[in-house]
Formats: sequence, C-alpha cells, structure tokens
Amino acid sequence: MKLPKYMRIQGREIAYRTQKPVGVFILNWRRVRDGVYSPEDVKIYEETHQWFLDNLPEPPFYGNNNENPQGAVTWFKTDSSAEMLEHIQPLIDLLDKYAIPYDIVYSNHVGKIIYEDDYQVGVFDCD
Repeated sequence: MKLPKYMRIQGREIAYRTQKPVGVFILNWRRVRDGVYSPEDVKIYEETHQWFLDNLPEPPFYGNNNENPQGAVTWFKTDSSAEMLEHIQPLIDLLDKYAIPYDIVYSNHVGKIIYEDDYQVGVFDCD
C-alpha cells in the first residue's frame, strides 16, 4: 500500500495564529520555553532544530520571528522526506519521554498549497 502524499506530526494543542494543531517543532519549543525539558533535552531540541534550519528550506510565509502572519501550516511530502523524518526522530523521542500527546497524520488532501519545495508544502484551509 502506498502512503498518502503528505504527513504531519502535530500536537493536540491549538496554535493561536492558525487555529490548527501545533507542529512538532512548536510542540517541543513550548516545553523548552516553559522549562519542562532537562538541560540535556533542551540541547537535543536545539541541535535538531538547527539541523533543520541548515537543511530544510524555510517557507517564506513564516515571516520575521516565525510569526507566520498568513497562518499557513506545513506538511512533509512522504515520497521525498525520509531523511527529514530520520532527523526529526529525536523530537518525537522527547515527546514520548515526557508523555506529550501528538499525532502523525497522513493525507492526500491537505488544503490549498501556497508553498512547495522538495520536502514540504505550506497550506491554507487544512483540516
């Protein structure tokens, strides 16, 4: 069976801007911000986040300070993001370690695509 075209790792908390579930990065960042993670786990988050900043194109809709004024949501492309998913595993492991609920969602229908690169799409009107 072939996987759907897109996947998203998301929390069960709602993002203020998008009114959609927060993605895996924000879900982890909130624990860093709130002092939940140990110093060692903060380092894991920071190193993983930096790897993505260095290796994954950043959609222009995020704007300054990751404010995402347009309220778009990103999804990984399942057919080209195996390396990205391998590198995101430490963030999933942190969520599991701290018993933070999350879902891995697959879909062929993610909404109106407003951004696309080799690994991800940015969309509006996703459900």
